[in-house]
Amino acid sequence: MKPAVVLVSGGLDSATVLALARQAGHPLLALSFRYGQRHAVELEAARSVCQQLGVREHRVVDIDLAQFGGSALTSGQWEVPKHQSAEELGPEIPITYVPARNTIFLSFALAFAEVRGAADIYLGVNALDYSGYPDCRPEYIEAFERMANLALRATVEGQFRLRLHTPLIGWTKGEIIRQGLALGVDYSVTRSCYDPDERGYACGQCDSCLLRLRGFAENGVPDPAPYVDRPGGFQVPPEQS
Repeated sequence: MKPAVVLVSGGLDSATVLALARQAGHPLLALSFRYGQRHAVELEAARSVCQQLGVREHRVVDIDLAQFGGSALTSGQWEVPKHQSAEELGPEIPITYVPARNTIFLSFALAFAEVRGAADIYLGVNALDYSGYPDCRPEYIEAFERMANLALRATVEGQFRLRLHTPLIGWTKGEIIRQGLALGVDYSVTRSCYDPDERGYACGQCDSCLLRLRGFAENGVPDPAPYVDRPGGFQVPPEQS
């Protein structure tokens, strides 16, 4: 089977997608990005996840999206929004949206895939339990896949047709975690927080933390990642504490 390129951020979604790509039988090529994010601790998590799941080649690409700003994740102009529970999250696109991030990441993935002869790219976008980012929607993924097959020499010459795989796009966080646990994913090494402290401990109140915590609660298991108020991990949602 041809290798697959998997976008690996170090969070629970990408770890689960990596496990799914492995289950499908692909030799694994992983791609992560140091893009000026304040939560760069996720890159150490990405390395750990890749080691555990037997990735053949893991590349970390440097892109300075912080020079453009426009997001609380890459600019000190805004604070990362905090809430008391996941139910407080509204439908609007939050300030943690990074302009064009998935388009930029996928463009690098196209180049990596073509050079390595990979006809499949996996990414962990989700359209249910997510923060409303426009580049996580099914219609965006479909449009990008159409464009990708017009853009590569390998596809134009008929060597292969490139496919974007988004197996989590219609799953809740609870369903994602349930599948990952069944595949043996060690979520203790994953990091999802948008605003961790200097030790890398999760805040427990940003959008990403709250959705993650709710997903673990739906499975009746504690989150094993370390949190500021519980450094040893095993955090539960505030409304259930």
